[in-house]
Amino acid sequence: MIKRLAGCVRQYKKDIIISVCTMVMAAVLEVLIPYLMANIIDYGITPGDMNATLSVGGMLVGASLLSLCLGLVSARFLASASAGFIKNVRKDLYYHITNFPFQSIDKFSTASLITRLTTDISSIHGAFSLMVRVCSRSPLIMLFSLFMAFRINSQLALIFLFVLPLLGILIYIIIRIAFPLFRKALKTYDQLNSAIGENLKGIRVVKSFVREDFETEKLKKVSKNMQDTFTKAEKIVAFFNPTMQFAIYLCTILLAWFGAHHIVIHGMSIGQLMSLIIYINHILFALIMISMLFINLAMSRASAERIVEVFDEEIVLKNPDNPITEIPNGDITFENVGFGYSPGKLVLEDINLHIKSGQTIGVLGGTGSSKTSLVQLIPRLYDTVQGAIKVGGIDVRQLDMATLRNHVSMVLQKNTLFTGTVSANLKWGNTSATQEELEQVCKMAMAHDFVMGLEDKYETYIDQGGVNLSGGQRQRLCIARALLKRPKIIIFDDSTSAVDTSTEGEILKSIKETLPTTTKIIISQRISTVQNLDTILLMHNRKIIASGTHQELLATNEIYQEIYNSQSKEEDRE
Repeated sequence: MIKRLAGCVRQYKKDIIISVCTMVMAAVLEVLIPYLMANIIDYGITPGDMNATLSVGGMLVGASLLSLCLGLVSARFLASASAGFIKNVRKDLYYHITNFPFQSIDKFSTASLITRLTTDISSIHGAFSLMVRVCSRSPLIMLFSLFMAFRINSQLALIFLFVLPLLGILIYIIIRIAFPLFRKALKTYDQLNSAIGENLKGIRVVKSFVREDFETEKLKKVSKNMQDTFTKAEKIVAFFNPTMQFAIYLCTILLAWFGAHHIVIHGMSIGQLMSLIIYINHILFALIMISMLFINLAMSRASAERIVEVFDEEIVLKNPDNPITEIPNGDITFENVGFGYSPGKLVLEDINLHIKSGQTIGVLGGTGSSKTSLVQLIPRLYDTVQGAIKVGGIDVRQLDMATLRNHVSMVLQKNTLFTGTVSANLKWGNTSATQEELEQVCKMAMAHDFVMGLEDKYETYIDQGGVNLSGGQRQRLCIARALLKRPKIIIFDDSTSAVDTSTEGEILKSIKETLPTTTKIIISQRISTVQNLDTILLMHNRKIIASGTHQELLATNEIYQEIYNSQSKEEDRE
């Protein structure tokens, strides 16, 4: 886990090396200062030698100032390294997530991935800085101080050993009990993010059903659960500081008591006792810092494990070693295709299909008949479990994925627009598109007129998710965005459901006339949408059970007849 995260340091290794080196030099000076203070007392102040006092005092001031400067330099480079490390972790994690196949995103959930990118990464930020600072400074201070303490008086130096069992027991209790609680609390963060995200996205539904109190109460329960878990963990950690303060004061009292005895009986100097007290305190503070590091690592370990868990998720959809980057045409072939989202449970079986380049195909079927699953296999958003899919006569697993997806445009069932202007959203389809091209595709999608009616036309700002546009307007902009790619294959996944029948017909007619060589696949629940297309595929129970023109299916297929009669009656009633 540490090795995996350490790989994110990269270009900031130099900053860490400088920080550690300056911190080591500052630690040496910090250990030297009590020795100089003892010399001032023993050779300057006690005998009244002003020259010795000024000489050693000058060295003491110089050592203190140099230690301060080294500390500032170390802190500056450590801040740069820790901030850069976190930037790299977040960047690498986000990049890894963007390469996830859909099943990996489904596995972790969006709320959990957001928590890992924010809360968990923030948690390891502090642990990283503390680890570098403590590991490079505290062991050295402890060892140098031990050497100096035993050099002054080996018997009194052993006093610090009294607190070691206390430290060990306390660290064991914290790691043993608090760590599982912090892990549990982080999982609660996932639930909290999920609840907040769901409520904010569905705020219109919440308000229309007057469910504010219910949703608020649900959020309170999650927050209370998280509060209780963190409180339990923090109560255990809270014992650490007062216990350590007690240990330091106890050691100081014991040193003063036995030190006074050594001054009177064994001739120990006052300066030696004072420096010995400081060295023992250095040792104890070093032990405390190491203990705090262990505690902090225990608290952030759960976050680190969750981050590495995402890093370790295998990217199953990969480019082949020598990918093909040319697709000759929009032919699509399914050969004995089977597919399932989970092992042993297929949602598509024995799919055999050939669509010629330039054809316009309709896909019809009831809810849950796997229409969307069928088309998501074409741009390789998922891989088949059985059989093969070919585009332009080439197996999609041999094609470069960026090339494939650039030649296959999808207008999804859920229309997603991003914060920015209308033109910026459209240019997702082609970043170098001209204004003329933007207007052309908007005319094809019947979006140009309403865009020109907006306050700033194509530079009108769209709020997050396109909430300041109607459902039909969002759909038409998404269609225009897909058309801007000029793809070899374009797929409409029930993407005209929010527009009226007349507008829908105009859009499909315009696309068919303007893109005659582009293969067009239109998924719909309405027969009126697909009845004039070249071929209609009827899906039922994980399979394509029939294909043909509207007239052929109406004459030969009972299920198609039932759908047609049912929808005709609904239209008559309207």
